[in-house]
Amino acid sequence: MRRNDSAIPDSRLMDASLTMKDIPESERPYEKAESKGVRTLTNAELIAVLLTTGRTGETAVQTAQKALVMSGGLSGLLDTSLEELQEVPGIGRVKSIRILAALELGQRAVSDRQRETRTAAESPDDVIRYVEASMRYLPREEFHVLLLDTRNRIIKSVRISQGGLASAVIHPRDIFREAVKANAASIVLVHNHPSGDSAPSRADVESTRKFTKLGNMMGIPVLDHIIVGAESSSSFKRLGLF
Repeated sequence: MRRNDSAIPDSRLMDASLTMKDIPESERPYEKAESKGVRTLTNAELIAVLLTTGRTGETAVQTAQKALVMSGGLSGLLDTSLEELQEVPGIGRVKSIRILAALELGQRAVSDRQRETRTAAESPDDVIRYVEASMRYLPREEFHVLLLDTRNRIIKSVRISQGGLASAVIHPRDIFREAVKANAASIVLVHNHPSGDSAPSRADVESTRKFTKLGNMMGIPVLDHIIVGAESSSSFKRLGLF
């Protein structure tokens, strides 16, 4: 007997013409978030909420999944430009800005939460946990200083420079001015390597020695220097460079 192909649904064709109304109501991003909570949404569903709509024959979730594949996952979106996002079919200028704005908002929320209470910085691991989330995927090199109180708790983090660690860019007076203003008892230096390799360069070592010497002279010791890379982070103290 001849098989009736028209009676057998082709999953590929169904996926191609799937709309949000075809998805069970309990699994639609908005309804799912309302009934089960936003935290239950997948990465693609969260992005779909930002997109609000997909494109012809494609749900917002499917469009979001393509954006994640293109960027290499959620963390990859942090390095994705506005122009790159717009290359994904169904994501134009406005939707791209929404996604990048949401990512930036999340980064800022994490930083603000950390500043609400003074975090202990008694070990390299404490500092790395504090700075990694916000500095790991920065597109350009930034130099920050963590200002600590007498109990080695973080008063605040200050960005001193953006672009490099050369002595012409980082001025000791900028570092220690912030420390004096905050009445800091000690400081920890932090910068990132956009290349991903957290190994200290010769310039890193030389600059750190200079800052450490000045800190000792001023009575505001430099306790450590953390370099944040995409894969891992390095501590001068742990490497025996102090």
